[in-house]
Amino acid sequence: MHGAGTKRATTTNKAARLLDLTRLTSRAGRTLTGVDRVERAYLCALLNSDVPCFGLIRTRLGYILLGREGMTFLREASANGNLSENILGDLRTLAIARVPKVFLGFALRRHLPRGTVYVNTGHSNLTARVVQAVRTVPDVRIAVLIHDTIPLDFPQYQAAGAPERFAGFLARACGQADLLIYNSYQTEQDVRRNFSGALPEEIVAHLGIDFADPAPQDLPRGLPPKGPYFVTVGTIEPRKGHDLLLDLWGNLAAELGPDTPPLLICGGRGWNNQAVFDRLDALGPDAPIRELSGLSDGAISELLRGATALLFPSQAEGFGLPPAEAARHITPIVCNDLPIYREFLGNIPVYAPSGDAKLWYQTVMNAYRNAHSTRNAPSSEAKLWKPPTWEAHFELVLRVI
Repeated sequence: MHGAGTKRATTTNKAARLLDLTRLTSRAGRTLTGVDRVERAYLCALLNSDVPCFGLIRTRLGYILLGREGMTFLREASANGNLSENILGDLRTLAIARVPKVFLGFALRRHLPRGTVYVNTGHSNLTARVVQAVRTVPDVRIAVLIHDTIPLDFPQYQAAGAPERFAGFLARACGQADLLIYNSYQTEQDVRRNFSGALPEEIVAHLGIDFADPAPQDLPRGLPPKGPYFVTVGTIEPRKGHDLLLDLWGNLAAELGPDTPPLLICGGRGWNNQAVFDRLDALGPDAPIRELSGLSDGAISELLRGATALLFPSQAEGFGLPPAEAARHITPIVCNDLPIYREFLGNIPVYAPSGDAKLWYQTVMNAYRNAHSTRNAPSSEAKLWKPPTWEAHFELVLRVI
């Protein structure tokens, strides 16, 4: 699994850690998404360790450097999956340093111990300025977690300029880091495919999954629906494949009429997807498709627990948490045939290539007809599946950062 120029990380480091928290705090006023939650998991893990830890945040005014007090405040402020719009103001009052951009290196040298490890898990703020400033700390090391290379592999799904920005990030990560942390073997392969030079030390550690307890009290009135229903979870953006599901439900409605099962689309609207937004806006109040944004994690967990199946036709994923959440409830999964799901879910899902609309139609129709049948019973593999844990992730990672 390892290409030329790479070597496994085997060292143990007990030095102080500087965690970049720019991505997490950028979600002020919004619900945390997958990458944000990973950054928060690292925040919690470092605070739970007896090793000294610090936090770095880039703002439009400069940089904020946090100690344990500020990091602890941020951990508690984000515990419910949301961040207040005023979080940066609160953190400024708790900061051990607030500096303009040009003085970042000075602040880091003043406050960080020799041999500190800078940890970046959010694909954010790994700029040339930050790398240069961090490198002024004596004996510093840099560790970067890579989630995926989707912006390079699927530029057609990205906002303007995003592939170029990500290419710069990946070049800095591969060229400047002392350690790369991959969330999967698939990501490891993707990075090697997109970067031709020698790579630093590396480690593969599947991400843990924080499961929310089902919270039926958080659901809007009338949910969950009575009878069979289907769920898809994720930001409504082009690579998630909502257009396939809208087409599919149009065909289901033509055949089943008023008996068409509900499709619950759980997720906020993203970008570059106006055609799908227009189709959603054109739905009548009695349409079997319902768009649900801003649901709590517990509400989504409750919907997944009772769903006939989770439908996940995403074209590309770095890890893809909704299928794992469905697997936890032993809810059937229909998803695109992506290597990442083969890697950590095995044969639990029904794999249907997102380009095969006929197969998706047949699979969903069969699931609907068999909803109350033993033919829809979960497999023994689904019953025995053990989700990846943060304990296992950090058992690997904290030994080498």
